[in-house]
Parts: sequence; C-alpha cells; structure tokens
Amino acid sequence: MKIAIVCYPTFGGSGVVATELGIALANRGHEIHFITYKQPVRLALLNSNIHFHEVHVPKYPLFHYQPYELALSSKLVDMVKLHKIELLHVHYAIPHAYAGYMAKQMLAEEGISIPMVTTLHGTDITLVGSHPFYKPAVTFSINKSDVVTSVSSSLREDTLRLFEVKNDIHVVPNFIDMNKYKKKFEDCRRSMMADEGERIITHISNFRKVKRIQDVIKVFYEIQKKVPAKLLMIGEGPEKEKAELMSEELGIAEKALYLGNSNEIDRILCFSDLFLLPSETESFGLVALEAMANGVPVISSNTGGIPEVNKNGVTGFLSEVGDVADMARNAIKLLTDENKLETFKENARKEAAKFDIENIVPLYEEIYQKAFTVA
Repeated sequence: MKIAIVCYPTFGGSGVVATELGIALANRGHEIHFITYKQPVRLALLNSNIHFHEVHVPKYPLFHYQPYELALSSKLVDMVKLHKIELLHVHYAIPHAYAGYMAKQMLAEEGISIPMVTTLHGTDITLVGSHPFYKPAVTFSINKSDVVTSVSSSLREDTLRLFEVKNDIHVVPNFIDMNKYKKKFEDCRRSMMADEGERIITHISNFRKVKRIQDVIKVFYEIQKKVPAKLLMIGEGPEKEKAELMSEELGIAEKALYLGNSNEIDRILCFSDLFLLPSETESFGLVALEAMANGVPVISSNTGGIPEVNKNGVTGFLSEVGDVADMARNAIKLLTDENKLETFKENARKEAAKFDIENIVPLYEEIYQKAFTVA
C-alpha cells in the first residue's frame, strides 16, 4: 500500500508517533511518503520504502501569516498524482485534516478518489480545537475524514463532548518499539549524571504551561530533602526560564540539570530511577510509556489518558493535578524502599510491553482497509 503521512516533524508526541508508525509500516512492506515542512526528527534514515517530501511555503509580503494549509494541500495533490499514493493518514485535525480534505476535493475534480484517515492526538482537540475561532473547522475536518482514530479513550470522550461529531472514533493507542529498549549496560553509566548513592529523577517535555513545569521543581525540591537526588530536565519551551529561576530560588540549581532537547532519550531514561509527569492534561502520555519501557516508574497526575498508561500502585502513582505534596510523598515512598522500587520497575516494563508496536500497527492496517470501504 502507498501511504502518505502528514504530521508535525517536531519533538512532540504526535510527530514521534507518526514517524515511528511510518517506519514500522515501511518495514512491513508498505511504501511511505512523509509530507511536511521539514524532515521529522525521528526519521534518521530513508530507505527504499520511505520517502520525504518537503512542503515549501513561498513568502509574499501580502500575507501576514504564510498560508501553510494551501501549500500543504497543493503538495498532497502533486505527490498523490506523481507517486500514485493510495491513502492519506493525517495526524492532527487542524491544519492537516483540513488540508487533506481540500486535497481530496481537488483530486476528485480529476477523477481520483483517495481515502483519508485522521488521527487525533490531543492539542488539536482539547486546547486549540475547542477555541471558538477554530471549532467549526475542526468539526468539519473530523466529519469529512473517512475514518477517525484517537490515541486514548479519554481523548475520544473529550472529542465527542466538545464537537458535534458524526463519525465513529476508533481508539488506537500510542505505541512503543520494545526491541529498542533492551538495555546495553555499558550505556547506562549513572556516574555520568549523578554521584554514587544519588537517585536520578527525570522529566521530559516541551516545557509548555500545560506541562506544569514548576510542579516538577516543587516535587523534586521535596524529594531531595529526604533522598540524595539529581533532577534531569529534558526539553525546551516557554516555561524553561521560569523553572531555572525557581531552581535557583530554592537553592537546588546544582541538583537540577537542564539538558535541552535530546535525541538520546533512551540513554537518559536508561539510568533514571523515577519519571515525573504532573501535566494539566495529557491525551495519552507517550513520554510516560517511553519511561516505563525503560523500567522507570512514573509519578504523574491522573488527567486525560495518563491512567490508561500509568497504573496507580503498579507502575507508579497517580495524584490530582497540582497535588505536589502527594506526588512528593509517593516518590519518596518508592525511592526509599529498594524492593518496592525494583518491583515497580519490572511492572513498568511489563505494562509497556502491552503497547508494543507489533501489537498496534496491525490495528492501523485494519483501519486503512476500513477507510477504503468507506471512501
């Protein structure tokens, strides 16, 4: 099957999922065409089954904001015709499903019919999509998709609550390639980041307000009072400067290391003892799943799709959003009980294995076949 994948090519969860999905599909013999404004960060190598087509947006003084949707829909039309692409899989309702629908209409004018699968990831629904300015466009894009999927049951429920959706929404969870998480102990040198006897606590995100970065600092501040520890902060974003300032004000600047964006997430998680995810909302919590695949228990909020991944009292602990004291208590409880910590680490790996890519990719192949019957 020849499939076009449209996604954001960034460090965010949706771009990672879309890229990993495309790679997995290519390994199963499908021909995959990534169509976006730059090469996705996880797409390190191209092969005979993987192609990347860059969307160029010409700059004109007439436009205050350059019309990416227009450029994308035109590129989709050109690539479908040139490469005889059979199906569009777009990640995010806006702008991608919106542009995909326009491409479908243009192709229909030339007698070409192509189905479109739209995967909802979260921000397109709960944050941006529910804004009154965008709500009509999001509703339209969802209803004009041939098949719609969401990455969690929680997101499906949010979508049905916020929009007048006529389409069915199929839950296909995010996934992990467990083969990538077989530890090479020479790469797990804890001494690179912490002194002997120190625990390593990790947080990874895009440092947006919704991630509640200052809660991460507050939780760690309480942890380090009881347990010798270092905090690794991975990522970039608007809340980073505030977090760094808070670390200094609390006197823990030497214990909180800000490492920026990284392509070595697995190596960092490999020697982590605990992962903090106190988000305001998460449609799924892919980074929590990546942590669990590395055997790292998760201390998180209980919002959105996180409880579908992090099992309270099994792979970590769930707390109410903003309940820093409870998160800190749970973290200390784990970090001060070696046997319990090891049990939780093993539980985390076992639970993550349920989301192995080999279990999830066939679900998408079934969705694609359904799209052909609906279109």
